[in-house]
Amino acid sequence: MAEKRFQVLQGNEAVVEGGIAAGMRFYSGYPITPSTEIAERSALRLPQVGGKFIQMEDEIGGIAAALGASMAGLKAMTATSGPGFSLKQENIGYAAIAEIPIVIVDVQREGPSTGLPTSPSQGDLMQSKWGTHGDHPVIVISPSSVQECYNETVRAFNMAERFRVPVIFLMDEIVGHLREGCELIPPEELTISNRRVDREFNGTLAYAVQEGNYVPEYAPFGVGDHFNVTGLFHNLDGFPTNDSDVTDSQERRLLDKITKRRDRIEKWEEVDTEDCEVLLICFGGTARAVEGAMDISHQYDSVKLGMFRPITVWPFPEGALQKILKQNRHLRHIVVAEHNDGQMILEVQRIVEGAVPVTHLGKIDGTTITPDEILDKIKEVY
Repeated sequence: MAEKRFQVLQGNEAVVEGGIAAGMRFYSGYPITPSTEIAERSALRLPQVGGKFIQMEDEIGGIAAALGASMAGLKAMTATSGPGFSLKQENIGYAAIAEIPIVIVDVQREGPSTGLPTSPSQGDLMQSKWGTHGDHPVIVISPSSVQECYNETVRAFNMAERFRVPVIFLMDEIVGHLREGCELIPPEELTISNRRVDREFNGTLAYAVQEGNYVPEYAPFGVGDHFNVTGLFHNLDGFPTNDSDVTDSQERRLLDKITKRRDRIEKWEEVDTEDCEVLLICFGGTARAVEGAMDISHQYDSVKLGMFRPITVWPFPEGALQKILKQNRHLRHIVVAEHNDGQMILEVQRIVEGAVPVTHLGKIDGTTITPDEILDKIKEVY
């Protein structure tokens, strides 16, 4: 029986379907609310497409097994929430320096520590960028609908494979447990990226790159020439080095993979930003409340509202926001709505540089921001 193209799914379920469409054939992880449905559906669906599912003994084992599968050539994913995301940080750094493609899903919940396991939060935004130590490359994508969970999971795998980096899929409980219609676009209608492999060019120099490129093209571990894999800074053959020139060159190339290719990575949504008086900036599930506030405002013909929503939250699409500031002469105020005590607002303030006032609307009590609360905040500041 053919699979239905349109289904009513949870956001968590759509992530699995998007991963499978992108070619994901390995999942390892550990159950944790509110991401457990990702593990459950992976356990069901992966054997149906010739993939493998394994439940590990803890969160560290979950990401470690996925990294091993990726090194062997499989597209791999793991998923977690707050406390588990903290435990995965060391191996996220390992993936960054060893250049191992992997998708890590974090369905955020209220913290710190065990916090409120079933309540919404967006408190991991800064951790997703800076959680592992040292300067490191990372791409972070945040969906706001079930359809985006499907589509953007495909893009997350594409980014991981194309740039050989860990890609964090930063969801929240709102979207993870949201259930709505989703079109399961078949793989043949999608753009699917696979990691490039150039055995002839690399030989035993697995981390060599061609001129003008930033991404090595080594073959899966165990195929062809052998090479060393380490979390230490290393030469082109993968073996450790203390040479400061090599270290500097490698570190800058790792960062340049992202900074020099921002135009291929950044993605955002703009609504009514051309002539709005108040710009609402949000990400993930908070967009649902912002959209509701805009609908109410339009009905009553009150202050003109616009929305700017980063879909790729790291790297932050600062050029797009700067363009709005430059072109919209009606803009008088920015309100950043997020389910934390102030994280994205720091990036917005850095970019805006005082051009217009920036106000924060946050919530950390385990409940969701409502459209009325957004409108009340606008009345208060504008």
